[in-house]
Amino acid sequence: MLIIGSHVSFGAKQLLQSVTEAVSYNADTFMFYTGAPQNTIRKDIDDTLTLQATAIMQENKIDINNVICHAPYIVNPATNDPEKREFAINFLKQEISRCASLGVKYLVLHPGSSVNITKEEGLDNIVTVLNNILDNPYDVTILLETMAGKGNERGITTDELAYLINNVNDNTKLGVCIDTCHLNDAGIDLASFDKYLDDFDQKIGIPRIKCVHVNDSKNPFNSHKDRHANIGFGTIGFDTLSNIIYNPRLDNIPKILETPYIGDTDDAKEKKYPPYKYEIAMIRSKTFDNELLDKIRKAYNKN
Repeated sequence: MLIIGSHVSFGAKQLLQSVTEAVSYNADTFMFYTGAPQNTIRKDIDDTLTLQATAIMQENKIDINNVICHAPYIVNPATNDPEKREFAINFLKQEISRCASLGVKYLVLHPGSSVNITKEEGLDNIVTVLNNILDNPYDVTILLETMAGKGNERGITTDELAYLINNVNDNTKLGVCIDTCHLNDAGIDLASFDKYLDDFDQKIGIPRIKCVHVNDSKNPFNSHKDRHANIGFGTIGFDTLSNIIYNPRLDNIPKILETPYIGDTDDAKEKKYPPYKYEIAMIRSKTFDNELLDKIRKAYNKN
């Protein structure tokens, strides 16, 4: 079964705001940050808003078990700075608690960047952070995201992710979120996606994959840059992405769009139109619409 949604806002109304936006896109699920992705400023969870959100999810057949939270980018578990690593541990413990309060069972985490240290040292720092945050009473699974390989990013290969999963004290609550743009930019040939899954299954196990970020890429294959493009309008292409989305080995796994907003023109600096309702419909149709971006602009300018 296809379970597809997108990144949505959290904002003042918290989960209620998220689910209301997701419903407007005709989505089956959604992903959110509990605050701005660029910082760690967070507000307490409002249980009243959560109850209202839960009711709307039930009305619209959105299963909370498929809803995803994403940790902010600024947290760096791979850092060699003890203070920054301790900050990451403390923040992520709080974020796990917030997820539990919301009833959300998955928290996506960028493994981080090993600046001025070896790859191995960075990976071991991540293991230290994971050991600290996984020791908790909550039913929340940390999903390590596959990365594009910008700079000293960790988590760019299946071997690195396998090392992390195999070296923590308890990996029961540890999984993986694969990102199609990141895989492409890291040098994974998505046209031969089943070969990637075969390797992943041997080294980690496909059941560890709990979420797929579906994004096209603005960059060439193996560029290590990570810039998302709208579905079918990048270097990966619609057919390849559709084959991944509908791959039977990833059935019933939430697929989340993180594609960019649309501007009034292709080169407009202001990107103000969310594409998700239209991209979701196109994905469900299994047919690429080369005029989709113009249709999105016209649709929003009518309203």
